[in-house]
Amino acid sequence: MIEPLNILILSCGTRNKIVQYFKNELGDTGQVMATDSSKLAPALYDADKYFIVPKMSDEGYLDIILSICKENNIKGILSLIDPELSLLSKNRDAFLAIGTIPIVSNYDVVEMCFDKYRFYEFLNKNNVKTVRSYIDKEVFYRDVESGIIEYPVFIKPVRGSASNNISKVTAKEEVELLFQQFDNLMIQEFMDGIEIGADTYIDMITNEPVAIFTKEKIKMRAGETDKSVSIKDEKLFELIKSFVKVAGFKGIIDIDIFNVGDEYYISEVNPRFGGGYPHGYECGVNIPKLIIDNLKSKKNKEIIGQYEQDMYMMKYNEVKIIKK
Repeated sequence: MIEPLNILILSCGTRNKIVQYFKNELGDTGQVMATDSSKLAPALYDADKYFIVPKMSDEGYLDIILSICKENNIKGILSLIDPELSLLSKNRDAFLAIGTIPIVSNYDVVEMCFDKYRFYEFLNKNNVKTVRSYIDKEVFYRDVESGIIEYPVFIKPVRGSASNNISKVTAKEEVELLFQQFDNLMIQEFMDGIEIGADTYIDMITNEPVAIFTKEKIKMRAGETDKSVSIKDEKLFELIKSFVKVAGFKGIIDIDIFNVGDEYYISEVNPRFGGGYPHGYECGVNIPKLIIDNLKSKKNKEIIGQYEQDMYMMKYNEVKIIKK
């Protein structure tokens, strides 16, 4: 008898499509289970089985998740929110000990992604073009006077996500005001170009990038891609392949890139499914299948660029109704 392959998706929130895609791929060979701290998270109700759990910051949260994995024979676990990625990667051995594989990069790589200035330094050190950034405002002012950088610039938290607390500023007075109000900020160059997202899968057995789907972002909402069009460029694929191997990523990641002139600049990486991934899936870049094959100990073949370009994605609202 073949053992079922069950997958647990943490903090599923409104990501119904991700739950549905995994269910499509598993069919009757396993179950997709989901958790959230809110019973009004709509994606819960698309899962085969769901659990209402405490908030991640609550005491005992990790033990509850481990218990769910053990009692439900979970083979693979992933999260759709940033803070939980650190928790999964930091406790990788505890999950592996009960037969559950965390689908996430290693802890030090995940932490580097969440510290945007540290990530900027890593890119510079490895000669990867990126967005000029500062944590010392006096150095920034000096570079403004020298003509190295000019206003407008963005000011954002060094550790932040979902485009929260990002301000576009045009004068020194605004920089001073924000630095007086908040701690741990960084200043980032404004890139006047095309914003690109790259859904990328790095095989968890071979550590090789095997799938890349790139899209030009047309419209964003709360940090997520709302409308986009698929694009292809071998130069961009080669840049991404080289970058992810140097950084040591594993599994699914979402890369933010700017195209200015003829050059690509890597901006940030979310080491999880990005909000715009449904565009890739609907164009045939089936990352849930790649994950499931890895969980079955199968290596994946490269499918980079195997999709049609000029395909548009337009998100729209749906509703879920449940009885109290």
